[in-house]
Amino acid sequence: MEIILSKQCESLTGAISTDLGYFLVNRKGRFFSQRSRHSVPPDGHWRFILCCANLAQTRLYLTDIRVKRDELSDALYEAHHFIAATHLRLPIYNARDILNLKNTFSL
Repeated sequence: MEIILSKQCESLTGAISTDLGYFLVNRKGRFFSQRSRHSVPPDGHWRFILCCANLAQTRLYLTDIRVKRDELSDALYEAHHFIAATHLRLPIYNARDILNLKNTFSL
């Protein structure tokens, strides 16, 4: 997942929450999610994506996220949201798409 920072934020790395199992890394000026080497809860990936989508709506630190369909599908399957995972059609999902998916399938 790629993180798009707001103009007010030059860098954002590290854990958003310690119980999700994911953190943000800087790779050549672009920001991405990274899976922790330690234990990751089954729904940690999905909750991390959702957390970033919610942060993007505030537009304070993030303005958007980009999640490829395969990554989102994996996150939903890991979280046991099978029906939502089978209804993914777009090649890339942004923050608004993620929040719409959450509301549509009551996740």
